[in-house]
Order: sequence, then C-alpha cells, then structure tokens
Amino acid sequence: MSQSEENTAQATALTNHDRKPIYRPGSIQPHGVLLALNTQLEIVQVSNNTQVFLGKEPDDLLGQPLGYLLDATKVEAVKQCLAKNIGSCSAFKVLINTANEQQYFDAIVHRTQEAVIVELQPRDSESELSFLGFHDLAGEAIAKMQSTSNLIEFLHVAAQKLQEITGFDRVMVYQFDESGAGSVVAEVKREDLSPYLGLHYPATDIPAPAKELYTRSLVRFIPDLTVEPVKLVSTEDSTTDWHLDLRYSLLRSFDSCCIEYHQNMGVTALLVISLIQEQKLWGLISCHHQTPKYIPYEVLKMCEFLAQIVSSELAHKISHSEWDYEVKLKSLQSEFLQSISQADNFIDALIKPEIRLLDLVSASGAAICLDNEVTLVGATPNIDQVRALIEWADTQVHDNLFSTDSLPKLYPEALIFKDTASGLLLLRISQVRRYYILWFRPEVIQTVNWAGNPNESIQTQADGSLTFSVRKSFAAWQETVRLTSLPWRACELESAVSLRNAIVGIVLSKADELAKINLELERSNQELASFAYAASHDLKEPLRGIYNFSTVLLEDYAQILDDDGVECLQTVVSLSVRMETLINALLRLSQLGQAQLREQATDLNELVAQVIEVFNASRQDSGLIDIRIPRPLPIVNCDRVLVNEVFSNLIGNAFKYNDKAEKWVEIGYFSGDGEQGSRGAGEQRRSYSSLSPPPLCSSAPLPPPHAQYPIFYVRDNGIGIPEHHLETIFRLFKRLHSQEKYGGGAGAGLAIVKKIVELHNGQIWVESTVGVGSIFYFTLE
Repeated sequence: MSQSEENTAQATALTNHDRKPIYRPGSIQPHGVLLALNTQLEIVQVSNNTQVFLGKEPDDLLGQPLGYLLDATKVEAVKQCLAKNIGSCSAFKVLINTANEQQYFDAIVHRTQEAVIVELQPRDSESELSFLGFHDLAGEAIAKMQSTSNLIEFLHVAAQKLQEITGFDRVMVYQFDESGAGSVVAEVKREDLSPYLGLHYPATDIPAPAKELYTRSLVRFIPDLTVEPVKLVSTEDSTTDWHLDLRYSLLRSFDSCCIEYHQNMGVTALLVISLIQEQKLWGLISCHHQTPKYIPYEVLKMCEFLAQIVSSELAHKISHSEWDYEVKLKSLQSEFLQSISQADNFIDALIKPEIRLLDLVSASGAAICLDNEVTLVGATPNIDQVRALIEWADTQVHDNLFSTDSLPKLYPEALIFKDTASGLLLLRISQVRRYYILWFRPEVIQTVNWAGNPNESIQTQADGSLTFSVRKSFAAWQETVRLTSLPWRACELESAVSLRNAIVGIVLSKADELAKINLELERSNQELASFAYAASHDLKEPLRGIYNFSTVLLEDYAQILDDDGVECLQTVVSLSVRMETLINALLRLSQLGQAQLREQATDLNELVAQVIEVFNASRQDSGLIDIRIPRPLPIVNCDRVLVNEVFSNLIGNAFKYNDKAEKWVEIGYFSGDGEQGSRGAGEQRRSYSSLSPPPLCSSAPLPPPHAQYPIFYVRDNGIGIPEHHLETIFRLFKRLHSQEKYGGGAGAGLAIVKKIVELHNGQIWVESTVGVGSIFYFTLE
C-alpha cells in the first residue's frame, strides 16, 4: 500500500479538520473592505476596517442603504446582481468620498443565498487595463501555450507565463490523482529555491473542504500570510448569520493551518488558481512568494482567464502515446465485441485468441467465471486461489465494476500470489448468476518521492485517536511502494464496461432482445404487407398489360406478322407468364411466415417439363438445352409453385455458369425405400453410377443412409464452385463473380432455393469440383 492511500484512509477520522466550515471564517483579509447587503441593498454586515479605507466607522454604515456610499449608477449595477446566479461575479471601479479625499476602489460583487456581497479593494488610479493592454500581456502567452502538443510542456509554458505576469518567486502546476493526493508536474522558480518538481503530496495537505472551495471559486489570493484577519460586524437586528458564507469572496480570510503550512514552506504571499477538467478539480496552479506581494484585481482576472484557457486545452493536450493507446483500445474493443456478437461459443469467443482478452485492458492474466466453470488465461493465480477470490468478491464487491492496484490491501490472502495478481479488475456480468471476468496485473515495486514525510501530518494520541498537524519539512522523502501493480487507467475501465454492456446485450438480455425482435417483426410484417400490395398491383398490373397485349397481337394480328414476329410474341407471352410466376413465388415466400405452404400432390415430371419448356422458350438463340432425366421423377407433396422455383433456379444456374461447348444438366433422385439408387451403406457409389455419372468427389457431404424421403439432385458439367464457397453460396446476394461475368444477377437465387427447401423441412447441400461441375442435393419432407 502506498503512503498516499494510507493517509487518505486515516484522514477520514480527522473530522475536526476536514469538516471545519472554512468558507464561514467570520473575517476577511485586511487589504480590502467587505459589505454584506440584504435584498433592499441595505448594509447588514461590514468588515471592521472601514475607518481605515472609507473614513467611516462600521456603526456609521450598518443599516444604511448602499446609496450612502455609492452613486445611483453604481447602486443600480449592484442591484443587477440580484438577478444573477449565486456566485456569479461582476466588477467595476467606484469613486468613494473618504474622510480626507476621494479614493478609487475595485468593486467586486456577487450574490449568495444570504446576502449580496460587495468587496472593495483600493486602486492607485481610475485608469483600467485596456483591452489592447490585456491582449499584449495575455496574447503571447495564449499563443505559445496553444502551439505545444505535449501536456507537460504545455503546463510548463503556462507556469512560465504566469510567473512573468505575476512576478511570483515560484509557480507550480499541481495535479491530483484518484486518491486525492497529487504531485508537481510543472514548475518555474527562482534559481536559488529548492525544486518541488516531481514531488508528491498526500491528500491530507489539501482537505476535502478546500478542494470543494477550489472547485467553486477559481482564484484564491493571499498577499500576506502574516497579517491579522479583520472581523465582520453586523447590526443587532440582522437576520444574516454572523458567519457569512464567503466561499466566493476574494477577501475571505485564511485558516491557521494554511498559515502554518505555507510558512513552513517559506511562503508569505500565495496565489492559487483552479484547473477544472470535465467539471472536476483536475489540479491547481500554485504561486508562492517569500515576501508580501499585492496584485491588482485586473491582473488576477487575467491569471484566471489564462487558467481557464489551460483548463479548456487540457483535454486536447494528451500525449501522443496516450492518445494512440486509447485509439488502440477502441479498435480492439470494436473488433472484440463484433467477434463475441457473432460467436456460437461464448467462452471461445472471449479467450481465442487469448491475447485479445488481455489486451482489452492491458492485463497479464484473466479468469472467466460462468457459475462453477472457471477458465484461466495468461498469468493468473491457480484455480483454487481464483475460486477463493471469487467467493470473497461475492460478499465484498457490490458494484458491477471493481478495480484496485493493491489487492493484498483489501484481500490479505492475495499476498501469496502478489507476483501475478497485485492488481485486480473485476467485471460482474450478471446480478443473478455468478458471471465474472477478472483481470490481473503483477506487482510492480515503485519509488515515490514525497515533499517531506507524509506521516508527519497524522498524529496518534495516547487514547488512540488521530489528529491532524501541519508538516514542518518539505524536503524530498523517498518511499518504496510494494504490493501494488500499475494503476488501471480510465480508458481501460471504460473498455471493461463496454465489454460488459455487450455481453449483457448478447447473452443475458434475451428477453429484451426478443421483445425488440417482436416489435421489429411487427414493423416488418407491416412493410411486407405494403410490399405485397405494391407487387400485386404496381408490378403485376403492367405485367398483365404486356401479357394481354401480346396475346391480342397473337390472336388478331398473327396473319400480318412473319414467323419471327409471331415467335417473338410467343416468347413475350411465355416470359410474362414466367415473370408473373416469379413474382407470385417471391410474394408467397415473403408471406410464408404468416401463411401455410400450399402443398399438394405434385408430379415432378410435369413440373420439370414446364421448367424445361420455359427455358427452351427463353433460349431459342442457343438451341435446345440438354437436360437428362435418368428415370421418372416421383410424385411428392409440396408447394408446386415454390418447388418450380427451386428447379428453375438450379437448372438456370447450371447453364448460366457453364463454359463448356456442350452443356448438359441431369436431374434425378435417390429413393429412400431401398430401390436402385438408394444411398445404402456399401451400395451408394455403385448404385449412383447406374443412374448417372459418378459423383464429383468423395469428400463431399453425403445424404444419410436409408433416408425416409427422396433425395433429389441437379447435376451439371459447369465451371464448378471452389470448396471454400460451398456454404457461402447460399447466403442472400452472395455472388462469386462480378456482374460483368456470366450474365450478372442479384445473387438471390440460391438463398431463395434454400429458404424454400427449409420451408419444406428439407435440407440442401452441394458437392463440386472446379472445372468439372457441381451436384446440388435437396430433400422435401
């Protein structure tokens, strides 16, 4: 365990320190005046130094309207603050008549829940820093900061420019870590000062209330830590709490711990500017000076503006290596999730290849737990140790995602396997089942340089209670940290969460998925109905017109046409019939989810003869096609139109994808009753050869022996199909050739064939040899 973690844990007991309402000190710093006004803009509280700056005693001001001090224009400007958000600040210069003279002040106004706060800080003259003057001071700094791409270099430039503007002895950029501790990541200083760059500070150095104030109020300026604070006084009948809320006040006084802490560092003047990233306190720009130092309000606002530029640029100044790493994780995550979503075996998808699961979060080992089944990947504790760790997680881990870079701190039994699992990232996939993925990282011994011994801030009393005391030394102090791994980065945690979301969506959220599918099916059915209507009316209507007009031409005008003209019209009629049949088949196919197959006893000899007739009609220029049928086909119970489509597609493809001079197609079947041609064991090859040419290859899948239903085949002597495409050719719109080859086509034919066969509870498969031909087998049950 690191010292930072130990101190953070101990600091929870320091209630007197961490819970002190430091934003209600009841006093201010003495370099200005504070006025608290009610909603009627009457003065209800003032700082007890008005005589010094205004020449008026507090009692002379209490109960007076603000117009007693300011002219009507400035009173109206203050009144506008009543409509602004709490904490929103306005500033302008005012001229006030004091006892002996007129004095210019910077008036800084904001609203709280309790009052309107007016802070007056004296200025040397009425002149203000012009825009051009501001641009000259800030423009160069902004340009140089924006020209750097490296984060550390960018922060160093910011510190350098702020030192040039303010003249402080030391300007540091301090970054917080997840535990609340922090380190100095950039520093510009006087040459004679000891460096703080690279030193770490425990979380107790800046307690939670202070961090909260830094998040709300971006600038904290203390020109002199040695001065005494000035009390606030109020009217006797004031309803405003004596300890006014000063969290947004520039003049708010400082805590005694703050004085002692910084004086131990040799600091007298202090300027702290907050760096906010994604609405969280990312770090601080801390400016130290060894002697009192006053900065005009305009310069403070310039520093705040530059700090806001730094905050806005932080997200864009991530180092190139960090950015590349995040891009790599995103790419790996996308590939991984796609693989899981398509896999049949969940565990295989996770661990094959195993490096992918580890790279997802940069782990050295992982364990996948699905109830009582545990699978280990990479460098991990043994199976019994992992099971014991999961038992511990069942009772101790309540979130879906848990991570630690020091597992032995939480689970002492992990000391035994610290070399493989000092770091643990645990992902709970299900709240009901024991589904976990655990990633492991080995111990990495680290050396941390602290700014002084962090143990000095926590004191144990005789009764065992803990108290906070300010550290007196900030000299470099080294600590060797053991039993820790490299910390888990935010992007790695996000990667794990994305994996869980994907797994939940794929594996565990089937109910929601089915509900969505049902909704989608309902929508698809509606679209299908629209499609059926369009196909029936918008597509078939012009087709009927073509058919009818062609028929009229044949019946009434055949005598004035030559034989070629009549033959062409007959072809148009045949093709119109063919096209209408296809449309009807596709319509029925799309509607089969809602309707029953129109099964009837069908003589396949007649059906195939019709298919051949249509092919002869459409291929007259190529001559008659050679279709062989070794023996009569049987009568089967099927949907005649759809099975017609099966044979049409298979025969059409057989001639379409054929580069032989003599093309032929053979159509046959194997009976399942033991007749000649059955696929009985030992007889299958011999019987087949008696009916048709021998099979193309012996390695293709064969029909089951003693099949109950006939097994049909369509054989050709075409170009053949490569073996690695024998399954993919049945995918919708899958084409093995470009549109320019073999007459083009949509690539839907075999997908439709497969669907029709499956609707008949059948199967379809193919065996093929490139350059020799193909055989398509199918059954109809």
